Amino acid sequence: MGNVHRIALISDIHGNEIALRHVLRSIREQGADEIVCLGDVATLGVAPSEVLDMLKYQGCPCIAGNHDDYVLGGALDDGHASTEVLKDAILWARDALTTPQLDFVRGFEEGLELPLGKLHTLHLFHGSPSSNLVNLLPDTPASELDRLLGEPRGTVMAGGHTHIQMLRQHQGNLLVNPGSVGAPFREYPRSGPPRILPHAEYAIVEARGADINVMLQRVSLDRQALARAAAASKNPLANELALAYR
Repeated sequence: MGNVHRIALISDIHGNEIALRHVLRSIREQGADEIVCLGDVATLGVAPSEVLDMLKYQGCPCIAGNHDDYVLGGALDDGHASTEVLKDAILWARDALTTPQLDFVRGFEEGLELPLGKLHTLHLFHGSPSSNLVNLLPDTPASELDRLLGEPRGTVMAGGHTHIQMLRQHQGNLLVNPGSVGAPFREYPRSGPPRILPHAEYAIVEARGADINVMLQRVSLDRQALARAAAASKNPLANELALAYR
């Protein structure tokens, strides 16, 4: 693509094979030089093994999210694994994965810094540069965001975790959340269960010479197919997922 460098960012797949297949097809159609996954790959959805195999086949770098820590035996004692059904779903995913698949997850990075074209850098993480449990939201106060982003910073900084697609300018840098492939949220759930949107999300970050473009993408999904896959699963969250997709 000449002097154009495009990196596709995917995040928070959460075991949703159907959504990941659609997103990867969209990325191929859009064109990207690289794909990077920002974490939370296998848990909660109905196809943890299939999603991990698809990612391994892609050969793309992956960053460790909090749910990737959970499948490797991390403690289920924070707010992101706060109910028994969530804990049961995480343990179900653990049991579904093979030793080679778990070894693949162990190879995930804590964070990445990549060149974006010849003039810019892209800093990648899951929650924040220092923690995969931190929420960076559209309404996070600028002073708090300044502290959480730390130093140094890339031209573009990107993380997932919140399931909220976002593009925000902060002190001259661009902060991107590509949203969630597997379970994008209508709004961040501050109380009660989240409402899942009927599409998959990702982002493309592009350097065209000195210019930077960020494109937030939404890919339509067959909700009936998602509901059928959930209903056929033994995942402890199967009923909740089937209802969310109707």
